[in-house]
Amino acid sequence: MTYTHADLKKKTVAELREIAATIENDAVKGHSQMNKEHLLVALCKALNIDMREHHQVVGLNRAQVKANIRRMKEKLAAAIAAKDKKQISYCHRQIHRQKRNIHKATV
Repeated sequence: MTYTHADLKKKTVAELREIAATIENDAVKGHSQMNKEHLLVALCKALNIDMREHHQVVGLNRAQVKANIRRMKEKLAAAIAAKDKKQISYCHRQIHRQKRNIHKATV
C-alpha cells in the first residue's frame, strides 16, 4: 500500500509500528522503541516519501495577485524616486494586503 506523509501523520504509534514491522530497511531498525516523531521520519525515509507539506492557494488566482504585487512594486520604485511619501505608504499597504490575501487563501 502506498502512503503519504499526511496519511502516516494521522495514524497512531501502534499503527506506525505495524507498518514499520513489515518493512525491511535500516531506517526503521528499532521501530518498537521509537516514539511517533522518530518513527514518522524513519518510515518516510524507508518509503521514500517527501516529508514537506505542500500547500495550495484555493479560491484565488495566485498568478494575478503576483502580477498585481509586481505592478505595485514598480509604482513603489517610482514613488521612491519622486520622494512621494504618501504614494510610498500607499504602495507598501497594497503590497502587504495582496500578500495577506495569498496567505489567507493558502490551505
